[in-house]
Amino acid sequence: MSEHAPEDRLIAIELDAASIGKAEENVEHERRVAIADLLEANRFRPEDGPGGPYRLRLAIEEQRLVFDVSAEDGTPVRMFVFSLGPLRRILKDYFLICESYYEAVRDASLAQIEAVDMGRRGVHNEGSSLLKERLEGKIDVDFDTARRLFTLIVALHRRAA
Repeated sequence: MSEHAPEDRLIAIELDAASIGKAEENVEHERRVAIADLLEANRFRPEDGPGGPYRLRLAIEEQRLVFDVSAEDGTPVRMFVFSLGPLRRILKDYFLICESYYEAVRDASLAQIEAVDMGRRGVHNEGSSLLKERLEGKIDVDFDTARRLFTLIVALHRRAA
């Protein structure tokens, strides 16, 4: 899509409690922050869909990520279902590097922390690019929106300890 109208954006995101479930408070907080960041700035428009703004319900059903898009008034627009398979390796890598980052923060030098953080950002960018690629032809998003969506997907997969 070449043109971007101001109404091509998300105004609400709902996490499907039945499929995603509740997590411990710090994970729930992470999810709320990811949603707030996404709603604050995004570009989102289903290809060939009506003008926005849009509401998004995210669910995980049968190991698939479901994007259920509706209009501002709740009228269904379109549902997209994506296999989580292509994102699994990146999610696993991201969780591992985040663990390394948290360990480094406890007892590593600033240079080591910065190196691990650069790696973490690199994996995050890789996941964001893959997500943007998977959405291509279905939902028009810019890279920053893909990054914020990837952050939310990471938060959805974070398990309670």
